[in-house]
Amino acid sequence: MSWEQGININNVSTIIGGARVFLGVGAIEKMDFIAGELKAKGVDSVIVMTGKAAYAKTGAWDHVTKALGNHGIKYVLYNKVQPNPETQQVDEAVREAKAAGAKAVIAIGGGSPIDAGKSAAILLEYTDKTCQELYEAKFSPEKAVPFVAINLTHGTGSEINRFAVVTIPEKDYKPAIAYDCIYPFYSIDDPALMTTLPAHQTSYVTVDAVNHVVEAATTVLNNPFAITLGREVMTLVAKYLPVALEKPEDLEARYFLTYAAMIAGTSFDNGLLHFTHALEHPLSGIRPELSHGLGLAVLLPAIIKAIYPASGAILADLLAPIVPGLTGAPGEAQKAADGMRTWLGTVGIKETLADIGFTREDVPRLVQLTFETPGLTGLLGCAPIPFDEKVVEMIYVESF
Repeated sequence: MSWEQGININNVSTIIGGARVFLGVGAIEKMDFIAGELKAKGVDSVIVMTGKAAYAKTGAWDHVTKALGNHGIKYVLYNKVQPNPETQQVDEAVREAKAAGAKAVIAIGGGSPIDAGKSAAILLEYTDKTCQELYEAKFSPEKAVPFVAINLTHGTGSEINRFAVVTIPEKDYKPAIAYDCIYPFYSIDDPALMTTLPAHQTSYVTVDAVNHVVEAATTVLNNPFAITLGREVMTLVAKYLPVALEKPEDLEARYFLTYAAMIAGTSFDNGLLHFTHALEHPLSGIRPELSHGLGLAVLLPAIIKAIYPASGAILADLLAPIVPGLTGAPGEAQKAADGMRTWLGTVGIKETLADIGFTREDVPRLVQLTFETPGLTGLLGCAPIPFDEKVVEMIYVESF
């Protein structure tokens, strides 16, 4: 009997990391409590930021509007956030929020609406600034209006950490920011809201969580907490991702994948990230239609090969649930990379850089963006091996 069988997935527990997260089947019911907490802080108007359809399709919207109505909180809906959100969308949402007198932000969706919402929460405090100025580090915010995340995917971990990503399209930049002021006021992780995720998105978002812990466990800033969380993430993903792909409405599988993604977000909040995210951001910066998780998956085997000689002891343990038999010896780098590639294939991800629309002629521009995009060299500096343009180029080339 495994420890998971001792968990009542209908028990809505409170997970305290950087944010208070309500986790469990039915957690969306906590929206009424959250609305009451917002009202107690003097919030009488909010902006709700989300994508085109999932907020309504999942039923989350009905709970939000009911809770806001119960507490006399007005709202304006901004449902134009696209995957890989762009700065002008955030600025547009902020203008609408200001016009409505919004004093808080609620985001419904995966990482894109949550990250856009975090950005808007900052800009509602810094009303003379733009989103591009925020993501080009023209100022360093220390405050934001209250932000609430209702998470609809088990991948990004953004509902529990202090990170956000928004694209500056005219420059192909996809920078990341990290500020304590954008830890959510409250978040909701309800696996019942995630059962309609298509199979390919189920894999992509979960692979995002896998990347979070592979990177966080192997940065130069890693720590036992990040590694311990990472080991648990890999164990749960190996067990429950195949179940979710076969039975999309299996609430137990969705629960443990949601939990895995949440603690993966905590892991990288503690250990930070390095190559995979630094090199993926140029991919989806150039091609906004590219799913972030798919871009990460394409790069991951080559990155494991590159860092394994320096991080083999950690990676052998971390990857054991999906690549068994590793000992940590530097000579296993190719075996580890091939094992990851094989596992990705079992969850439906077999693409290369060529398959997602890139050519070898694109490599110089990708390398340039990796070093030019604000914030990405900071991630590279966390890598367990020395980095330069040749190393970055090698990883891109080996991902074809």
